[in-house]
Amino acid sequence: MSSAGADRRVLVGYTASEGGADALALGGRIAAATDALVEVVMVLPIEARGGVVPRDPGYERHVKERSQEWLAEASATLGAGVPTSLHIRYAESFAQGLLAAAHEFDASLIVVGAARGGLFGRTRIGSVANELLHSADLPVVIAPVGSREVPIAQGVTRITAAVGSAPGPVLEASVRLAGATRAPLRLLSLVPVDLPAGVDTSLVELTSVVGAQQVLEDARAALPAGIEATAVVATGDTIEESVRALEWHDGEVALVGSSRLAAPSRLFLGSTASKMLRELPVPLIVVPSEPRKTTP
Repeated sequence: MSSAGADRRVLVGYTASEGGADALALGGRIAAATDALVEVVMVLPIEARGGVVPRDPGYERHVKERSQEWLAEASATLGAGVPTSLHIRYAESFAQGLLAAAHEFDASLIVVGAARGGLFGRTRIGSVANELLHSADLPVVIAPVGSREVPIAQGVTRITAAVGSAPGPVLEASVRLAGATRAPLRLLSLVPVDLPAGVDTSLVELTSVVGAQQVLEDARAALPAGIEATAVVATGDTIEESVRALEWHDGEVALVGSSRLAAPSRLFLGSTASKMLRELPVPLIVVPSEPRKTTP
């Protein structure tokens, strides 16, 4: 275990798989850019320590030792420049174990890998990510397929905040992350114009763009003193098309807020964020509806 004096903690849910390697690489890159400690957590099923079946000390020891080997091998890929701490936890589900560990370590972010079968550079939601994106009380990011190919030294090159009519939580989180990474901040408003064929969309699009520009101006006005941001309106027939029309940096990270359906201080992946995930070539951090109360 590497030592670090950083107060920030990024929690990575690790599995011995390509998705786990992607999560670890992205978590390491964000941690390096924010001077944070990476808490690498493997969650084993509670049965592995005899929670359901009679205890078998030999089997329990074998599973734990093998998991420790996987964690040590994974940690080595980050290099000495990224402080890490390795943990094994037992829980009924992987997501439950990660949430409990995130609370234990007062982590600021949970990073997990995408499901198998996704396109390179894109994100496919698996069962663990889906559970976290509909229940977590802190930001969650799914590492796009191939994140392990991005050098740690790439850092975070830009923060893009997708803002809507109530940008408070995502704007606050974006400002904090931009400050921690010293990366430029971009405010984004998506304007999909999805109307039946034959309808003249010009007036509708103009009205929507004007509204989006007002949203961006309001978001800019809400920025803390001394914080500057560029702003862009992305238009298209759909959310996906709007996302594809934008220019994205290598090393960029995007943020989006939870759905209005989210319970207080909880995540709930809305339809806009879900559509963005399918097309974004960069990691997307989903932010809870309200900040979680952490220990002072």
